[in-house]
Amino acid sequence: MDKAASVVLDASALLAYLQGEPGSEMVQAALAIAAVINVINYAEVLSRLGDAGEEPATAHHRLQEHGLIGGLIEVVPLTEDDAVTIARLRAATRAQGLSLGDRACLATGLRLGRPVLTADRSWAAIDVGVTVRLIRP
Repeated sequence: MDKAASVVLDASALLAYLQGEPGSEMVQAALAIAAVINVINYAEVLSRLGDAGEEPATAHHRLQEHGLIGGLIEVVPLTEDDAVTIARLRAATRAQGLSLGDRACLATGLRLGRPVLTADRSWAAIDVGVTVRLIRP
């Protein structure tokens, strides 16, 4: 893992960037420094691109060719300890309705000691020991 990585990206943040949505400029600024996304959140990005009609393997190859994946963004694995953290976070985030992928992003941020970027406003009310930065108001 690149120790200079500034943030952990949630799938919603990377998708906002890829689709030029509001908040994409905040993600772009993070990419200029370096960022990570865990493998589950990256699978979510590829799944959403697949929903939009792009074959996931093609999307992955395109993101690599454009220097995003494996360049500006490092895809990091999850660990057994992350699995425990993800499960523990369920009770703490249930009221906000966070998914397994959402909790995986938070667990990655906790493990790496990095803030997380998300487009999901419900995360603003979360206090689990990781800094959450919303990419849009």
